[in-house]
This record gives sequence, C-alpha cells and structure tokens, in this order.
Amino acid sequence: MKIAIAGYGQEGKSSYKYWSADPKNELTVFDENKIEQMEPDGVFAIIGSDAFSQLNGYDLVIRTAGLAPSKIVTDGKIWSATNEFFAKCPAPIIGVTGTKGKGTTASLIASIFEAAGKKVWLLGNIGTPSLDALGEIKADDIVVYELSSFQLWDLESSPHIAVVLLIEPDHLNVHTDFGDYVDAKSNIRRFQKSGDLCVFNPANELSLQIANVSSEGKAVRYAVPDDGGVYVKEDAFYENEHKICSIDALQLIGNHNVENACAALTVARFYKLTDTDIESGLRKFQGLPHRIEFIREIDGVKYYNDSFSSAPSATIAAIKSFEQPEILILGGIDKGADFSELADAIANQNNIKSVIIMGEIRHKLAETIKQVSPSLQVETTDLTTLQPIIELAKSYARSGDVVVMSPGCASFDMFINFYDRGNQFRDIVNSL
Repeated sequence: MKIAIAGYGQEGKSSYKYWSADPKNELTVFDENKIEQMEPDGVFAIIGSDAFSQLNGYDLVIRTAGLAPSKIVTDGKIWSATNEFFAKCPAPIIGVTGTKGKGTTASLIASIFEAAGKKVWLLGNIGTPSLDALGEIKADDIVVYELSSFQLWDLESSPHIAVVLLIEPDHLNVHTDFGDYVDAKSNIRRFQKSGDLCVFNPANELSLQIANVSSEGKAVRYAVPDDGGVYVKEDAFYENEHKICSIDALQLIGNHNVENACAALTVARFYKLTDTDIESGLRKFQGLPHRIEFIREIDGVKYYNDSFSSAPSATIAAIKSFEQPEILILGGIDKGADFSELADAIANQNNIKSVIIMGEIRHKLAETIKQVSPSLQVETTDLTTLQPIIELAKSYARSGDVVVMSPGCASFDMFINFYDRGNQFRDIVNSL
C-alpha cells in the first residue's frame, strides 16, 4: 500500500513507525516545514510550502492532528493515527474533550481506575502517541484518551464513554470558524452506540449541543443531581442520595476542578467503582504540571505556574481559584479569542491587585481590560524574556499575595510552546 505521512512531528514519527512495520507498505513523508532531524534513516520525504498539494496517487494519507483536512489534496483516503487507534483498540475507550480541563479530567479518571486495580492507558493529546501503545493494550484494560478538536476533526468512530467539558471558542487561527471547531468536537458523540455514555457539562449550551448530536446511548449532565451524575452537596461528592466521599479528597484547587472531578466520578460510577477506590484515586492525583502548579513561597508570596492556560476561559478559572490578593501575568499570541469575558472576570475579582501583560497581544488585551477596570493597575511590557517580567511581578507583591502566570494566550511569540513557558517560569521562580 502506498502511504503518505502528512506532517512529521511526534505523531507523524509514531505513525511512520507503525505503518512501516508492514514491509508491504511504501511510505513517503510530507511536511511544509524543514525537518531538522529526519529519523529513521532511509525516510523518503517531500518538503516545502506546497507539499500537501502533492498527495495524489497514495492509497492512504495519514493526517497529523494539527493539519486541517481541507489543506490535504489527494485522491486517496484521508486517515489519522486517532482513527487507526479507535478502529483497532481492543479495550473500551473513555474519551475526554473540552476547551479546558480535559487533561486534568482524563488524569483524574486514570488515577481512579488505577486505584481500582485496572491497567490504564492515558493517551492522546496529553502526550503519549496512541499508536506507540496499541500493540500492548489488552481487552480488559482501560484506555483514557484526551481528544483535542484537531484529533476529532475527521474521527469516524466515537469512544464508549464520551466526556464533554466546557466548550468555548479556541484555535480559531486554525479552524475555519467556530462552527468548524464545534463540529469537530461533536465527533466524540456523533458515532456512539447503544450502551455508550455521554457525560456533558450542565451549563454550557455547546456541550448540550454536542450531547444532542446523537440519540444513541445515554447522555447525563455532571455536577447536578437531576440526571444521576455525580454532584456536590454539603462539601461531599454524591450520586443521587449516596455520599461517595468528601471533596477534601480532591488535591486540586479551584471550583472548576471540583466540577472536573464530578465528571470523572460520573464515569467511575458508571463502571460501578467503589467509594474507597474513588477516594483513593482522588487523593493520589496531585495535579498536572503547568495547571495552577504551586512552585514555591518567597517572603510570604506564593507563585503559581498556569502556563497551560492558553485560552481566556482557562485564565478565568485560574483567577477564581484564589481569594488572596493576586498579581496576574497575562499575554502571548492572539488566537482570535474574545477577551471581554476575561476582562469582566478580572473586574469582578476584588482581589486582583495588578495585571502585567506581555507578548504580541499586550496592547489589545490591556485596552480591553482597562475599558471595564479603569482604576486597576494594568501594565504592558515590551520585555521579551520572562526573568525581568517575574521580577517586576515580585516587586509588586507583598506577604500574603499570590503571583499567578495564567497567560490566556498561546505562547509562540516568546516561547517554543506552553511547556517551555511554564518550565522557564518554574526555573526562574526557583532561582529567585
């Protein structure tokens, strides 16, 4: 079979390894960008700005996640690593999507199932290429798959359990429009069958819209008692009138993480996991790096790394997680998001002391915030390295304050990615 690998990042290399295992396959790599290190030896590649217009004559074109299907010109079949995994995986798949919270929720689910003694595979957008693990997965394992809109774009099957968190505008610099983004997300539910479950956000109209894409299986809201999902009452997690455990078992701060836990526990109860296993799983999970990650306390000031927040809604959740006076570091690249809700949230948070805005978007974002908070200290900085920005925040902070880097924007103007941004923040704070 003639196979084209369209895009040769981490997922593309995983796809090449997977399909090249069959000696009957003839593989060619295509990428618009220069590839610094072509591995393995002997890879034939076509590189250049018009690479994805040269895909005719291939039986299968393996689309890497961030590549829009509309950019691929081919007379063959467009496929993806995610499609291949879903078609071949022998174990049930719990898929998690949403604009924010999907990594944390997927990790909570995995932690709870591991506490119950299950072999769990945490795959997808969270880091591990799924095809690297496919050959080792057994039928009685559990797969928890974090699904971005890019992975869902052309997915042809849906997971046994679909978790749909808050959906808000994001990645509008890549998707055709917001409708395209929501339509891609909808594939997590679109192909579900009888016996499947969709757990969805109770207050988000777009999550409801996705839940209603199919009438197959069962759709329940989390964080409310009405549908039988897990919710909070009297500082405890409940299912119907049954108390599962105290919310103190959850080791994450912020009401948004309590809601994420409700989604994870709803999945766990669908599988009839015990209260003990659920509580144990909650206690064991200490949070993901770069998600409101506590770094250290200096002179009574606590520093938090929330670099993963690359959308305004994620930053809103972060700033609402604190009652202490906050110095907030924002900014980066504009992905076409609406920042008016973030500006309103900052205005309504009486504990915001000052805002420092960095990056390409700094002037636009500062103007949006100042329109609703004219008396708030909002400072834009032309600084292009993080060290002096953190030192500026430190100069504003007093004992009892928190310094929170929660950018609300993509990182590519000043950093390689959000990992780089968060790692730099952690290293600099630890060096102060």
